[in-house]
Amino acid sequence: MKNMIKSLAFVFTLVLGFSLQVQAQDDATMNATEDASANAGVVDAATEAAPPAAVNAEEEEVELSFVQTLKQKYIEGDVLWMTPVLICLIIGMALSIERVVYLNLATINTDKFKEEIESALQSGGVEAAKDVARNTRGPIASIYFQGLDRADEGIDIVEKSVISYGGVQNGLLEKGMTWLQLFIALAPMLGFLGTVIGMIQAFDKIVKDGQVSPTTVADGIKVSLLTTVFGLIAAIFLQIFYNYITSKIDSIVNEMEEASISLIDMMLKNKASK
Repeated sequence: MKNMIKSLAFVFTLVLGFSLQVQAQDDATMNATEDASANAGVVDAATEAAPPAAVNAEEEEVELSFVQTLKQKYIEGDVLWMTPVLICLIIGMALSIERVVYLNLATINTDKFKEEIESALQSGGVEAAKDVARNTRGPIASIYFQGLDRADEGIDIVEKSVISYGGVQNGLLEKGMTWLQLFIALAPMLGFLGTVIGMIQAFDKIVKDGQVSPTTVADGIKVSLLTTVFGLIAAIFLQIFYNYITSKIDSIVNEMEEASISLIDMMLKNKASK
């Protein structure tokens, strides 16, 4: 719990710093725009006098990079509504990466592991097999260790122990998936909320002006829809990771069930349990 609170605090600080940086860049851009407007006559005269090659070079310099474009759209979508979507994306990606790393570490060569366990049972008995399971990572090795540790209590107890501990390992594999589902659903919802608020503000501006201006309506709709776009993009990325993680969990669970049956057969075959 403490580690989770620290992680959330770090993410909040990171997002807050990014938002403040973007806002500062927005202010600087506005100041630069005002200065450019004040010197518009000079710039226009210089542009007219400049040859076409020079004008094309200036246009290429004005083109924004991908990161700068993202920052610009982030500002246009209103930092107040874009920041929650960004938080959902960052936390969701952190959970996804943690799960991917955990599941990859939990994956082992099951066939080779079962051969080592059977060889240990034949040569050194239950204790040798326990040592092999203890020195191997992953949920399958943990299940084998729990079953072998209760070998002297009878095969029925071993089977119950394997089934019970398999449920525990399954819960560990699915840890954090509920939160990932929450952020997948929450990101587009926050985007839609920002869109609705933006549309309301656009209509309020129309009422205040007393007329329907195409520029006002177009700008208001464009800005309000940006939150939805970013929310959907965040949900799409997280959904891809979620499906990969789910398929990985299903694969490991199937291996666990198959390996559990093999353990019972090996113990009966080598008379390692009563």
